[in-house]
Amino acid sequence: MRSPVRQPSLVSGSLYVLITTRHPAGALPVTTDVAPTPLDHAPEPDPQAPSGALSRPLLLTLALLAAVAPLATDLYLPAFPSMVSDLGTTDTGAQLTLTMFLVGMAAGQLVFGPVSDRFGRRGPLLVGVVVCILAGVVAVSATSLWLLAAARLVQGLAGSAGLVLGRAVVTDLTSGRAAARGLSLMMIVGGVAPVIGPAVGGVLAGPLGWRGLLSVVLGLTVLMLVTVVAFVPETFPADRRAAEHAAHVGRPSAWAGLANRAFVGYTVAFTFAFGVLMTYISASPFLYQDQMGLSETVYGLVFGLNALGLMVVSAVSAKLVTVHPIHRLAGVGLTLVGLACVALVVLALAGVPVGWLAVPIFVAVSSLGLLLGNLAALAMAAVPRGRGTASAVLGAAQFTLGGVVSVLSGIGDGPLPVALLMLASAVVCSASFLLAGRGRFAS
Repeated sequence: MRSPVRQPSLVSGSLYVLITTRHPAGALPVTTDVAPTPLDHAPEPDPQAPSGALSRPLLLTLALLAAVAPLATDLYLPAFPSMVSDLGTTDTGAQLTLTMFLVGMAAGQLVFGPVSDRFGRRGPLLVGVVVCILAGVVAVSATSLWLLAAARLVQGLAGSAGLVLGRAVVTDLTSGRAAARGLSLMMIVGGVAPVIGPAVGGVLAGPLGWRGLLSVVLGLTVLMLVTVVAFVPETFPADRRAAEHAAHVGRPSAWAGLANRAFVGYTVAFTFAFGVLMTYISASPFLYQDQMGLSETVYGLVFGLNALGLMVVSAVSAKLVTVHPIHRLAGVGLTLVGLACVALVVLALAGVPVGWLAVPIFVAVSSLGLLLGNLAALAMAAVPRGRGTASAVLGAAQFTLGGVVSVLSGIGDGPLPVALLMLASAVVCSASFLLAGRGRFAS
């Protein structure tokens, strides 16, 4: 059995895919072989909803909210050896500080999402960022492993507010293709941050040490607070909350409202699409360095090339979504990912030179740019109320599966187990997507 490889970008994607903005409609008619979705036949805008597109300062702030989490995860990992020495711990102990942060990120979203549906977005977001700053101060000055691990847990819990409420803010202000376009655009941020995090951390680890790197994270969190105060308005004000509550008196709760086929199907599809990405990320050091024999430098370049492919396709998707149905674009992306995963399995079984595996991996990772943002938008559009709660479930599911597949990707020898795990994730994603597409959304 191959032990799981620690990868600086372990959670890159989970975090990392959580964003949105507004764009004018103008989609082509849906073909008869594709079931209509809420986004292909969008209802009239909610009169209680704020009007206007996302401003550039607000969009940049949301991008920062999406970038801080992956940077807080990856930036300090190159300094693990010095942390082990300073705190008198082990590699496992250092890894615990990462695990606690990820646990906090997953659990915190399930708290902040429902809370924001009741009390609005801005207040909980500010509370979360302030607590995250305080936890960051404790983390930087921690003198023991357990204090550092506890601080990282609280940092993850509080910092999750930026992820879950960033999505909720966007869905408060946008809908349909605009939301899908925003999610694709913000995927670019999610693609850059986890790639530059380890690289920057590797350069700064020597002169700054692990405390210095955590201080950089702290500084980014302070900047996040400043931009939230300056540019993020209350997008779910009291009158809108009251109107939504009155409109749903006697109806199932927001949690119960998530139990519809469209939301569940698209959420599972999104989660397993992310599972494809996380399997690749977690296994990439083994595939590229151990199997292909690439140096650390060349591995970094190849990893960056795949991330660039994901970013470019995400940007293309953000343009295409203005003239093509979201469901169709997601279907194209799913087809490409599935074919690439099948090719990966076939090549692994055929025993071809392992370098050829880089081609289907690139296609699979890049094609996720047509899936992740669009599937998230489809899932959020299937929820008639409680968008904060829906965003929380989406993010928590993403983190949970990301952790599971990162462990599973370390089981077995050779590239075949990784290829099979990517293919299995793609199959579940396809089945869930087809099931959700047969449902109908009742506004």
